[in-house]
Amino acid sequence: MSRIGKNHIDLPSGVEVRVGIDTIEIKGPKGALITPRHEKIAYEIEGSTVRLTRVDESRAAREQHGLRRTLLANCVEGVTKGYQKELEVVGVGYKLQVQGASVVLSVGYSHPVNFPLPKGIEAKAEGNKLTIMGIDKQLVGEVAAQIRRVRPPEPFKGKGIKYAGEQIRRKAGKSGGKK
Repeated sequence: MSRIGKNHIDLPSGVEVRVGIDTIEIKGPKGALITPRHEKIAYEIEGSTVRLTRVDESRAAREQHGLRRTLLANCVEGVTKGYQKELEVVGVGYKLQVQGASVVLSVGYSHPVNFPLPKGIEAKAEGNKLTIMGIDKQLVGEVAAQIRRVRPPEPFKGKGIKYAGEQIRRKAGKSGGKK
């Protein structure tokens, strides 16, 4: 039995789960999300809990049991609390701004980089910190990773865009010269 899949999901007040033919729709105070449904997993809603069980003991059912429970739990948490990722911009002259539905990054290129935010994602800039917020965990993480890819941190001086709390492995520079 899957250790993750056998746990039930508690639904907070204000969260509504509807199981359709191909999808599961989750509505909450922050919005609505849709997650795909798998035919080898049965969904049982009992009051304010959701329990997932396998239809059979096939390999596909065992593979999907924990995954589908985690995806559904992430959707429930997203529509109640939401998710956020923090990025830091490190470097002399590096700065960022949020202008409407896009993030403008000045990170050492000859031009500012304009990064449009997808629907459902919000950003907030405070000094050299950028906070990405949304209800979809996968989308928040993907947007943060794409922004980080604009200028990843380099190992010599540590300049670039990094996650808050991320440790950058530093390398020693050149050691001396020819004599």
